[in-house]
Amino acid sequence: MIEWFSFVQIGVATLVGLIALVFGAMGRRPDDVTVLGSALVALLLIAQIVVGIVQPLVGNDPTGDIVEWWLYLIVALLLVVAGVVWALIDRTRWATIILGVVAVTVAVMVYRMNQIWFVQTVGGALGA
Repeated sequence: MIEWFSFVQIGVATLVGLIALVFGAMGRRPDDVTVLGSALVALLLIAQIVVGIVQPLVGNDPTGDIVEWWLYLIVALLLVVAGVVWALIDRTRWATIILGVVAVTVAVMVYRMNQIWFVQTVGGALGA
């Protein structure tokens, strides 16, 4: 995992989520801004899949549980896809709110993925 890239993902997902939540609260239906913003979040997650495959091959091994990390990534991507499908089927303000909730959830999940990848052992954190 590349730390700066994960923070970009967190920022984009948070921004998309807040915009969608505000639009949903205003009663707006899913539109290009909210759906394409969610598609951008999904695209960044797909890029993270590539990063997750390449990084261990070039020596950037995770220090945490790699299975847990992959499950977070896969579930985050499935959440975004399900949210976008929901928004394309249900054209109400609630679909916009769902897109916002999903994007904020993905931001939290990517933050947790970053923690899992770069976890410090107790001895390492104390300098022992």
